[in-house]
Amino acid sequence: MDGMQQVGERIERLRRLLRYHSYRYHVLDDPEISDAEYDALMEELKELESAHPELVAPDSPTQRVGAEPL
Repeated sequence: MDGMQQVGERIERLRRLLRYHSYRYHVLDDPEISDAEYDALMEELKELESAHPELVAPDSPTQRVGAEPL
């Protein structure tokens, strides 16, 4: 596996994790991780997308402005 493929896979994993934890926090009101842990995942994703803008997707958690309506 080459480096770019690894980056792409990490970005996808971070997106899945962030969506999952956002749902648990905002919809279920039952978070599994702390706000600091969530923020660290989001920061890692932002840094990776900034370094690889070609991998930014419109549905990425970094592209959201506010919370989803309930």
